[in-house]
Amino acid sequence: MKKVMKIEGMSCGHCQARVEKALSAINGVNAKVNLGKKEAVIEFSSDISDDVFINAVTEAGYEVVSVAEKKGLFGR
Repeated sequence: MKKVMKIEGMSCGHCQARVEKALSAINGVNAKVNLGKKEAVIEFSSDISDDVFINAVTEAGYEVVSVAEKKGLFGR
């Protein structure tokens, strides 16, 4: 599964790395953060609640604007 999380408050590479580390610390999660887009793409295999992702980012000091399921090309 993949989700896209919009995040506010990141302003530098350190912020990007901090959010990536916080999300990737969740068991079974691989996260890539794009500072320019202010978003994280989260890949995971087990059923993990959005609240778990939101709490990790909030505890790292950033604000989650939205969490949405990432779909493939053409919305599939």
